[in-house]
Amino acid sequence: MAYLPMNRAEMLERGWDSVDFVYVCGDSYVDHPSFGAAIITRVLEACGCRVAFLAQPDWKSDRDFTQFGKPRLGFMVSAGNIDSMVAHYTVAKRKRHDDAYTAGGKNGKRPDRAVTVYCNIIRRLYPDSPLIIGGLEASLRRFAHYDYWSDSVMPSILFDSRADILVYGMGELQTMEIARRLSDGLPVEALQDIRGICYAVRTEDYTPRSAVDLPSYECVKESKPDYALAARKELEEADAVRGKTLIQRHGKYILVQNPPMQPLNTEQLDRVYSLPYMRWYPPCYESVGGVPGIAEVEFSITHNRGCFGACNFCSLAFHQGRAVTVRSEESVLAEAKSFLSNPRFKGYISDVGGPTANFRLPSCEKQQKLGLCKNRKCLAPKPCPQMQVSHSEYLDLLRKLRAMDGIKKVFIRSGIRFDYLMEDEDDAFFTELVRYHISGQLRVAPEHCSAAVLDKMGKPHIQTYKRFCDKFYSLTGKEHRDQYVVPYLMSSHPGATLKDAVELALFCKAENIHPKQVQDFYPTPGTISTAMFYTELDPYTMEPVYVPKKEEDKAMQRALLQYFIPENKPLVTKALIKAGRRDLIGSGKRCLIAPMAGMTEGGYKKTSQPPKKKKNMSRYSRKSRKKT
Repeated sequence: MAYLPMNRAEMLERGWDSVDFVYVCGDSYVDHPSFGAAIITRVLEACGCRVAFLAQPDWKSDRDFTQFGKPRLGFMVSAGNIDSMVAHYTVAKRKRHDDAYTAGGKNGKRPDRAVTVYCNIIRRLYPDSPLIIGGLEASLRRFAHYDYWSDSVMPSILFDSRADILVYGMGELQTMEIARRLSDGLPVEALQDIRGICYAVRTEDYTPRSAVDLPSYECVKESKPDYALAARKELEEADAVRGKTLIQRHGKYILVQNPPMQPLNTEQLDRVYSLPYMRWYPPCYESVGGVPGIAEVEFSITHNRGCFGACNFCSLAFHQGRAVTVRSEESVLAEAKSFLSNPRFKGYISDVGGPTANFRLPSCEKQQKLGLCKNRKCLAPKPCPQMQVSHSEYLDLLRKLRAMDGIKKVFIRSGIRFDYLMEDEDDAFFTELVRYHISGQLRVAPEHCSAAVLDKMGKPHIQTYKRFCDKFYSLTGKEHRDQYVVPYLMSSHPGATLKDAVELALFCKAENIHPKQVQDFYPTPGTISTAMFYTELDPYTMEPVYVPKKEEDKAMQRALLQYFIPENKPLVTKALIKAGRRDLIGSGKRCLIAPMAGMTEGGYKKTSQPPKKKKNMSRYSRKSRKKT
């Protein structure tokens, strides 16, 4: 096993004078299956292709882009594991200092909108080379989309990047077919019937066929109802069984999205995860301290893909899909066994999970033949009665991992769907989860407590979370373990009013929850929640949605969730007064905060002495009222 060549010298060391593909990535190179770039490049290698990995090239110079020469088959470009704008900016649009996917952990090694920047350089240098984009940034921006950072609707990234083909979704099967056809000498135009891709054609060259016609780029840019309608239709057809071709006009061109590629089956997933990954970063990064993002995942195991939970704020449904597929037990155990020969392995598997750790079954039997239900969720607001619920296969896998010589502990750190868990009448998995698989804290995601907000999120109502916690602490007590549930909570999601934030603060106090961090809703491309944020409409009902957009409103919601922090007291006071909840300022058991100095419990300023009389009393009264 060896890392792929990262520069011309390493290419020549292999005895190559050229490569078939140059894979350009906005992340540092980490050859681990938790990194999408590693999977795609190893898949290309397994197809017999010579692949160079160009990590974080200097976009202010041509030198890095030309060092391999013109690749025989083309360039593939990805921003990396996450959208480059999310990697660079906080939800407050402040520049981040750290970057977990960059060697040394410092920000600034990739440009904003990395896919577009890299592609325009390549297109200028090699105008006739096939140019294929993929990964999360490209996948989520494949249609006209709201861009939070510019506060505008942007066209499909296919046009700004000037790429030939956009691969959306997980991409392995598309990549193999693209490599095969290009290797056979076919032109890039011959790729346009592959499922799971987008391409652009001139309007006069488009042959009409059965397709869902989305509102055009020009329409969604000018009309928020059209944008909401397009967002809903895009997600409706994101199903590999029943999804149709989608078209969206952009001026004189038409963006065509072919139906989604079928998800990898168990045999295909096993093959992908058995490829010869180094599971680490190249030695050239050691001098700067390595790539921080590998630390949490080096000895983790992905056993499934897909999530039929499909929360509205999550990009998984739009990118990876709702259909759950799994690796075989043998494949997972073989990966765990491979850890034993690694000198860095100390016996602890950090995670056996995926998008949702405890899914190993399709949502229902009907889904496999007919696809997942359009505009319906399997778990929210209530679980579908047709849903298959069982943890027996997952539990058997965990038991076999625990029994392996050399394995001291197997943790589950990726998301557990507590609502799905509560539907399982067999307590065996829940009991063993508490007994064996938690490192002191179990993180789950109720997100909010207001039913109105949870409905906009596509999450179950809070009563399910309460039942889960009751059962968790009952089992923890029986096992005599000092373990806790740590909830993820989100502020300022579309639909969340200040009164909803007060309700959540009261819930936190009643449940003795003191969140150390609070996540403001982050409007990323491609989600239903982002469509709500931009349009202030619910795409499913077209009814108006309140959206907290002003920084002060968002700050107040955030402060209410951390009402117990002294520095937040002025903002919490202001929020409670604005929400008409002065009754929560005081010393009573239900109160969130004590009055500030100089304030009554009702929130009004005290006057320690009667004011001195002035000649113009009416003038004084006006000032007094203004101060109050």
